[in-house]
Amino acid sequence: QVQLVESGGGLVQPGGSLRLSCAASGFTFSRYAMSWYRQAPEKERELVARITTTGITNYADSVKGRFTVSRDNAKNTVYLQMNSLKPEDTAVYSCFGTNYVVHYWGQGTQVTVSS
Repeated sequence: QVQLVESGGGLVQPGGSLRLSCAASGFTFSRYAMSWYRQAPEKERELVARITTTGITNYADSVKGRFTVSRDNAKNTVYLQMNSLKPEDTAVYSCFGTNYVVHYWGQGTQVTVSS
């Protein structure tokens, strides 16, 4: 059974940090490019960060320099380190994995940035 389970979300003050984790099971994690998406209320879902099977990363302009995506293939986990958080980062964050044949979504974790 394929699962992507996110954790680490919560409420944080502006300027704070959070680290999201996405634990994968049921597929060969190392062969999948992994991404983080987010969706704020009444907004389109957007790609936040992506990491390929070889560790190449790319980011949305809005998070460059603040967020870092990484993966640990031994733990079948992808991470999103979020620093200098802003209220506009408030959203449900979901992880996504694809080998360009099939893809999987996690259920999402809420991140709220507010004072």
